[in-house]
Amino acid sequence: MLVLGLTGNIGCGKSSLSNILIENNIDVVDADIIARHIFEDKDLLQKVFDAFGENIINSDQTLNRKALGNIVFNNDKKLILLNSLTHPKIKEKIIDKINEAKNNNKDIIVIDAALLVEGGYLDIVDKLVVVTCDEEIQIQRIQKRDNCSKEEALSRIKSQMKQEEKIKYGDFIIDNSGSIIELKEKVYNFIKYMKEKWCD
Repeated sequence: MLVLGLTGNIGCGKSSLSNILIENNIDVVDADIIARHIFEDKDLLQKVFDAFGENIINSDQTLNRKALGNIVFNNDKKLILLNSLTHPKIKEKIIDKINEAKNNNKDIIVIDAALLVEGGYLDIVDKLVVVTCDEEIQIQRIQKRDNCSKEEALSRIKSQMKQEEKIKYGDFIIDNSGSIIELKEKVYNFIKYMKEKWCD
């Protein structure tokens, strides 16, 4: 079974690429969805509350994700601290999903994670696809999606590893600076390439 990593920085269209793979009957594990659910683990939630303080606790004792996001997007040390708490749990859940796919005799499973390189997931994937795009387009997409200023969009971009750095780890690079139609065409070509070159 091929375990394919899919990564790319904020606003580059990783989710769009992921959806096209799903439309082509390829199983995708979305690390963001797993990350949202890990806070159902009360011990982990308490550790995050202890580390980041009362400002991130909603009145019903749930996590205020926006408040936490504002803290970590503007402070590298705090982001590293959060990742050190959450990544081991996320990785554990992803490995469970990979094993489940193996047991179900799947040919391919895709691990979709923005922090795949930074989070230390390279050891669990066979190949890595990196989706990139032009920075100006990236900024526009983030502004439109998150309804934020250019400065906020740039701050989010700067909180991540540089695209040029991430590309060095990639086995296949897809530039998504164009339209969704162009992206679909590129993904179809990639699927053909992947099945020919990387699948048994």
